Amino acid sequence: MSFVARRLAAFSAAVCLFAASSSFAQKSYDPGVSDTEIKIGNIMPYSGPASAYGVFGRTQAAYFRKINAEGGINGRKINFISYDDAYSPPKTVEQARKLVESDEVLLIFGALGTATNSAIHKYMNMKKVPQLFITTYASKWNDPKNFPWTMGFGATYNAEARIYAAYILKNYPGKTIGILYQNDDLGKDYLAGLHDGLGAQAASLIKAEIAYDTSAPTVESLVVRIKDANPDIFVNISSPKFAAQAIRKIAELKWNPVHILTSTANSTAATLKPAGYENSQGILSASAFKDVDDPQLKEDPSVKEWRAFMTQWFPDGDQDDGFTRTGFAQSKTLVQVLRQCGDDLTRDNVMRQAANLDMEIGLLIPGIRIKTGPTDYAPIKQLQMMRFRNHRWERFGPVLNDDKNS
Repeated sequence: MSFVARRLAAFSAAVCLFAASSSFAQKSYDPGVSDTEIKIGNIMPYSGPASAYGVFGRTQAAYFRKINAEGGINGRKINFISYDDAYSPPKTVEQARKLVESDEVLLIFGALGTATNSAIHKYMNMKKVPQLFITTYASKWNDPKNFPWTMGFGATYNAEARIYAAYILKNYPGKTIGILYQNDDLGKDYLAGLHDGLGAQAASLIKAEIAYDTSAPTVESLVVRIKDANPDIFVNISSPKFAAQAIRKIAELKWNPVHILTSTANSTAATLKPAGYENSQGILSASAFKDVDDPQLKEDPSVKEWRAFMTQWFPDGDQDDGFTRTGFAQSKTLVQVLRQCGDDLTRDNVMRQAANLDMEIGLLIPGIRIKTGPTDYAPIKQLQMMRFRNHRWERFGPVLNDDKNS
């Protein structure tokens, strides 16, 4: 090869290499993204029967204010657009369409409610817009084959219920059960998990199953009906307002069943404080989060980080409200996903990165990690039992897996 030919070949190779590197460095954006901004949508029940859950959205907004003050994500500030749906599925549909079609957000994050997210489930997947880390733990959200644009966050209701069933069978063999449950996908998912976990014993152990509608003013008469069935164990599958009513009514009736309260209502501030601490003693539940009020964790770096965040960025928030910890963890996880995206801020890449997580969130109980994969859309899969004593939850026993999905 002549000198000139060699020079031309080298020049051509350099041009190709430059073109390839330039192509690699190009920014890829979908709606909601610019060089300076990432639009994130959110839907919350700031009003209505589930308004206690609005704290999730307020915590998320506070966390993103913190991130923006620190310079944003790869130089881009988060524009967090959060709308109220009053826990009404038709309103959720309206707000989702507004976020996707008018506000043109990159994704909808952390939206709350099983029935409400169900109402937009097909729409979000049809539009190929991420419905990410939603605040509902129905098992249907872990279905990447059929709904690749939807991902939950916590251990599923079904898995949580099977953990309770295993706990009951081991610690209260032969004891009978009465169940109060919310008459929607949330309640039915828990109910199915309990039946599944109890197996062949379900028919003989469950003495009462009574549903309530979220439009009902009170569940007190239903608690009386369950008591009349004389079960040894009361399983309270409720949102905070109705869970608190049930706790107060049980105390008023001077009834003393073993009381299991699902994670949907185990917030100290939203449920147990309104129900009365004196009425809440000994209630059982489960959580993936550390007990931030444990004196032994006072100097824990993750607890100090969360308290500093709450003090500076959400001073009106109640640090006794466990929902703030979940909102904090969800937001931190989303920030990690967006950081992993780099300059490829397309909806496709958001879901690829969300399905490629293996990270610690300090507030989670040691041994529990945020972990996902292309066929695994359940970031958290483990829980630990806890008991309410005085003014706080006390964790006990090992970290529990749902054996069916572990």
